[in-house]
Order: sequence, then C-alpha cells, then structure tokens
Amino acid sequence: MRLSGKNAIITGAGSGFGKGIAKKFAKEGANLILGDINFHKVEEVAKEFDQDCYQVDVSKSDSVKAFSEYAIKKHKEIHIVVNNAGITHLPMPLEDLSEEEFDKVFAVNAKSVFFSGKYFVPHMKSIGQGAILNIASTAGLSPRPNLNWYNASKGWMITATKTMAVELAPHKIRVNALAPVAGETPLLKSFLGEDTQERRKAFLSTIPLGRFSTPEDLANTACFLCSEEASMITGVALEVDGGRCI
Repeated sequence: MRLSGKNAIITGAGSGFGKGIAKKFAKEGANLILGDINFHKVEEVAKEFDQDCYQVDVSKSDSVKAFSEYAIKKHKEIHIVVNNAGITHLPMPLEDLSEEEFDKVFAVNAKSVFFSGKYFVPHMKSIGQGAILNIASTAGLSPRPNLNWYNASKGWMITATKTMAVELAPHKIRVNALAPVAGETPLLKSFLGEDTQERRKAFLSTIPLGRFSTPEDLANTACFLCSEEASMITGVALEVDGGRCI
C-alpha cells in the first residue's frame, strides 16, 4: 500500500473532495485524523473508513492549534497534512461582495494554510520529513468572472504553496497544490449560482474532456503527490481539470 505507516491530517473531510481523499488514503494504508467544522458529517466519514476525527474550524488559530496538539499527541508523528477545507461566494460583480463575505472566504481559504503551517510545520521539521498538500483550484490559474475574490484566494494559496516549498525543502518537507476544475461536490451549486441543466452545459463547454471533476480524480492525484512516488516533486500546482487551463 502506497501510504502504509503514514499518519495524515485531512481538513474539510466531511464531504466532497475531502471525503474522497480520506477514502483513498485509508485504502492505501494511512492512519487518518479527519477534520471538519461539521462534526456530525466528519464523524460519519470517520466511522465509514474506521478512522479518527476532530472538530476543527480552520479559520481560527486556537482551533487549528488544538487540532495539531491532538494529532501529534495521538500519533507522535504527522507525515502528511492536506489543507482541503474551503468555501466560495456566490457569483456576483466584484464590487458587490460584502466585506464580511470577503473576510470569510480568505479566513477559510488562506488563513487555514497559514495556521496549518504555523502549527504543523515545526513538528515536521523536528521529524525531518513531511508532505503538505493544498487543495487550490483552476480559479487561481484561469479565473472566471464574477468569482473574483474566490479566484484571488486560490491564487494566494498557489503562491503560498510555491514559497513554502522553497523554504521547507532543506527540511525534507514537500509542499504541493492541486488545482481542480469544479466538481460534483456541495460547492458546485455556489459556483454555478443556480444549478440548472443550462448552466451545467455552459460550464462543461469550457472543459475539453467534457465532465466535472470527481472526488476520485482528486483522491488519486493527492495520493500520488503525498506518497514516496512523488519524492522529487515539490512546489507544483497540478491541474486536475480535464484541460480547462490549456
């Protein structure tokens, strides 16, 4: 198994891409602590895959710190951190988004990476290894109109991934990102504004392979990047997008 003996953290694991990654990692032998703000959902996922879980608000420093302390105390060593938790805002002209919504998007999509670095990186340095995976988006590479501030938050995540990779490479800590196109997850309706066949058709017309991404697509790619098979890969933002960014 590709992740046998690895201890991994996955945030936003209660549904969507996070749940898919959890399923794949468990199948490949990893020991998981699944984090999510919705404890009921993540508890169900953890029971399904016979793993541990923890309620965490990735936008809050104290919550991520407590999560890291719990994980390190339980497993002694944390080898993999997947920053998957994320949110978006509804499509609208950039000037119409409220400051409150802007702050919320950046707190979850950007600050979460800052907090996980603050509380998990010192531990990874102490054990001399680590793999961090940030779930970004094609929005950070090839933005769509009316999702301006969500796009910007994912662009921030991609830049953070690259600079973290450069700084942490001497400590044998790899940092990569995935940039999925919109997928069949709870966020899809928010991206579309309204989930109708017409809007789905219009969205799919921009994806050369002609389909949305799936949790399985993300999980398979995440498993590779977090495994020893990718030991020479760091600082990439790998597009899982059916050709959307070509």
